[in-house]
Amino acid sequence: MHDRTLYEYAVVRLVPRVEREEFVNIGVLLYCRKQRYADILYHIDRERCSLLSPEIDFEQILGHLDSMKQVCLGTKAGGALAQLDQTERFRWLTAKRSTLIQCSSVHPGLCVDAKETHQELFKKLVL
Repeated sequence: MHDRTLYEYAVVRLVPRVEREEFVNIGVLLYCRKQRYADILYHIDRERCSLLSPEIDFEQILGHLDSMKQVCLGTKAGGALAQLDQTERFRWLTAKRSTLIQCSSVHPGLCVDAKETHQELFKKLVL
């Protein structure tokens, strides 16, 4: 029998017009300390997002999401934030903010394989 371990995740949201508080789920951040896993999966449905605001700069959004991925993975391209330990990086990425890209509250769960669980949550909450 496989041991289940604690993980945490947050849904990444695109909020094109912050004052209206409307959003589209575009990704999932997942962190599992025991398995040393931290990553973001994302997909932008341009047609759906454009319904909330036709002026969205998708290239800018993709740039921000790529930066979040580099921070998650701890690469040099992620800058100083990427040099923090995994827990601090996840906490920084999921901190509340009033910007174009926001995260939901952090939710806990138990998994056997963090990467597999991440894919399942991504399919269920974003695609």
